[in-house]
Amino acid sequence: MPNPASKPKVIIRHCESYDVERIRTIVREGLDELGLKPSGRTLLKPNIVASGPLFEHAHTHPSFTEGVLRGLQDRDGGMTELAVGERCGITIPTRVAFEGAGYNEMLARVPGVKRYCFEEEQQVEIPLTHPQRLRDYIFTPEPIAKADFFVNAPKFKAHPWTTVTFSIKGYIGIQDDRHRLIDHDHRLNEKIADLQHIIQPQFICIDAIVAGEGRMLTPIPYALKLVIMGNNQVAFDSVCSQLIGVDPATVDHIRLAHEHGFGPMDLSEIELSGDVPFEAAKERGKKFKVGLIRVEKYFEGTNITAYAGPPPDSEQTDYCWGGCPGAIEEAIEILRLFDDKCDQKMPRLHVVFGNYQGGIDAKPGEKVVFIGDCSEWKGNLGKEFVQIRSTYKDRTTKDPHHAKHDDIFAKMVGVTTKVALHSSDSYVRFEGCPVSVAEQALALVRLSGVKNPYFDPAMAMQFNKGYLQWKSASAIKRLRGVRYQKNGSFEGRGKAMPATELPKKSTATGGDAE
Repeated sequence: MPNPASKPKVIIRHCESYDVERIRTIVREGLDELGLKPSGRTLLKPNIVASGPLFEHAHTHPSFTEGVLRGLQDRDGGMTELAVGERCGITIPTRVAFEGAGYNEMLARVPGVKRYCFEEEQQVEIPLTHPQRLRDYIFTPEPIAKADFFVNAPKFKAHPWTTVTFSIKGYIGIQDDRHRLIDHDHRLNEKIADLQHIIQPQFICIDAIVAGEGRMLTPIPYALKLVIMGNNQVAFDSVCSQLIGVDPATVDHIRLAHEHGFGPMDLSEIELSGDVPFEAAKERGKKFKVGLIRVEKYFEGTNITAYAGPPPDSEQTDYCWGGCPGAIEEAIEILRLFDDKCDQKMPRLHVVFGNYQGGIDAKPGEKVVFIGDCSEWKGNLGKEFVQIRSTYKDRTTKDPHHAKHDDIFAKMVGVTTKVALHSSDSYVRFEGCPVSVAEQALALVRLSGVKNPYFDPAMAMQFNKGYLQWKSASAIKRLRGVRYQKNGSFEGRGKAMPATELPKKSTATGGDAE
């Protein structure tokens, strides 16, 4: 946990471009000002949620990460390992994301840096005991659990589920696919707050040279020309939020992390420094657009009409900000990138989320798509009476020990089969909690004839190569005898779960992972 006796510091520096040596100098000076020297197993986590030419502004720029790595080496306080690790957006192998973002070439230029693809690593069980927790235990990759000096190097971006994604929200990338999607629903912000109990970064350095506004996977470039550094995640994200005119108390994952005791939100409790005064930084960020838009509003003026009711009543929330509605917003933006005629090809569709009680104005021949386990509706579609019942299962029935990877090829087959079976029906229903961005993109492809991103020639070869390498690496680890270490532990933080095997439920107990 952060030291309550010390006032956290956030440093705001001007940086004109992705000049590695300039970034290196800024980072070295920032580490020096914060009194930090990386030691032991040092792990840097960038944000590489998506990559490639069409996703240029979705990830931490490789030159930025190179500058941070070199700055860390300049301040070496006894590092036994320096590594970069990430789990990119689900279904895409992280190997593909590293390659598409230019990280492989960058890492080859920086001597002695190791690479971790988190979905290929052993998963470690972390017990939780704080009163606000969603679960009693969560899983994280072994490199995270064993890190002595953790560096978070996110991208400064908007987000359609959580308003913004800076340092705290980036923690969704410290889980592999099967654990990442658990609680990635209307309790997403609480999940993110729980992840804070795994580890806190000693150093945060955000790529705000070219920020990403509006969206998360397909952001619009916004030149801030800033490098922002800090030593406390809540303080850091609070400063970044206020820099673009957002009250951090209205961003649930920041507020919850503050309530969990991880740091202050009030600027009076945060020391600011750097060569860009805070008011000048705010002037740069005053036109930045965040991403929190309800799905009904998002699709106004298109061939898709969206309807959203609340998620399960027992959860006491009125909209699923962390699940299916936000996923379809990202899905349509991805399809628009790969097919410039996407909106023209899209037939009239009606998509329904949650327990929707209103009418659906579907004309004959217009398909109605119900998305998610909690979708619920009854009424007439033309002359047909339709009743959709919720299949939502309470989160207590979802055991992280038995979570499974969702294979993208299995998703393709499942979506294709579902659409084909209901081709002559007035509606189709896709179950899941959540139904992922990939599944919703595939569903829209099958319902419309829009180009399939996974079959794009520029992407298919790279994707298939990365997919086979991922599966091969996992198989090799399994053959080498990686096994569940029932009584083992890593740095006192938790118990290990192989990336390729599913153990029986552990009976581990203990305090917070701090």
